[in-house]
Amino acid sequence: MNSSKRILVAPLNWGLGHATRCIPIIHELLKHGHQPFIASDGVALALLKKEFPHLPVFDLPSYKISYAEKGKHFKIKMIWDSPKVLKAMAKEKKAVKRLVKEYGLDGIISDNRLGAYYKKVPCVFITHQLNVLSGNTTWMSSKAHQKIIKKFDECWVPDVKGKPNLTGKLGHLKKTKLNIAYLGPLSRFEKKELPIIYDLMVLLSGPEPQRTLLEEKLLKELNGFKGNILFVKGKIEEEQTSEEIHSPHGKITLFNFMKSDELENALNQSKKVLCRSGYTTVMDLAKLEKKAFFIPTPGQYEQEYLAKRMQKQGLVPFSTQEDFILDDLSKVVDYKGLNQFEPMVDFSSLFSVFVAAEVFSKVNENSEPTSTSLST
Repeated sequence: MNSSKRILVAPLNWGLGHATRCIPIIHELLKHGHQPFIASDGVALALLKKEFPHLPVFDLPSYKISYAEKGKHFKIKMIWDSPKVLKAMAKEKKAVKRLVKEYGLDGIISDNRLGAYYKKVPCVFITHQLNVLSGNTTWMSSKAHQKIIKKFDECWVPDVKGKPNLTGKLGHLKKTKLNIAYLGPLSRFEKKELPIIYDLMVLLSGPEPQRTLLEEKLLKELNGFKGNILFVKGKIEEEQTSEEIHSPHGKITLFNFMKSDELENALNQSKKVLCRSGYTTVMDLAKLEKKAFFIPTPGQYEQEYLAKRMQKQGLVPFSTQEDFILDDLSKVVDYKGLNQFEPMVDFSSLFSVFVAAEVFSKVNENSEPTSTSLST
């Protein structure tokens, strides 16, 4: 039996977090002698193309996820968009099935892509949301998500199993029959002892229009900041661009995007970080042991929960997007900042789920789940 396997890695295109936390997974696959194939859409796929220019990449149907302009309309917008998400999932399942057959793939790692699943090969689902927070419908959205996870052979949670941990109730269940493995926090970065050259780094990402709305607000507010700012917009475009804006008390250096090695250095060279409270960003900041200030995406319950939890623990302060003012950044000195949890994961053991892929080829193709069974 050949120990080198062809593995499809398929992150959800919802901001950049799902794609960036797949970067260390892809590196580990390569290190262990496997052949990763990358599949996604939009900015997530564009980012991974830049990170791994020599790996095969494929477009998957877009979920066309976008946020409402007002946070209070977030849930309504998600419900309104659910039919097109279900339609995209059905197309996604067909596309994944075609890729498995055409390229002889031995397994699938899906980071929150609900339709990136094929019964004839081992499938792994990566998520930090075993519970999906949605206000007064949390019980329903959580049960629906757990039902989807059951369709996969394993669920990998990028956090530690015990306490203290980063996800809290998001990534931990009191009782479950799910086949869960805790990876420890995933980050593409390493902490380096570099000289501090930026007083503040602004790191943006996430679906539109909220990314642009925050960019516009911050550029106005930070005009009065005393010191040097590095501002990374999180716009993945064909070419990298940069410009400088001189303010009354310092300078703002703007980039549309940075690749991983550039971001790693920039974060290590920054005194503090202003960003969303997306979980991938939280993991990165913990790995680098940075002080930060969070502005959760309006209406996104997960980010709001993480921001409130970090502030309550005395780690990172936060503000709503609507209420943020420049003076809020002065609160950072009163908080501890994030500390890393050293992962104890054995990737050789994790990847063994794919080594027995031949066994799955005997499964009846008609036993695939229907698109409705994967719906939320």
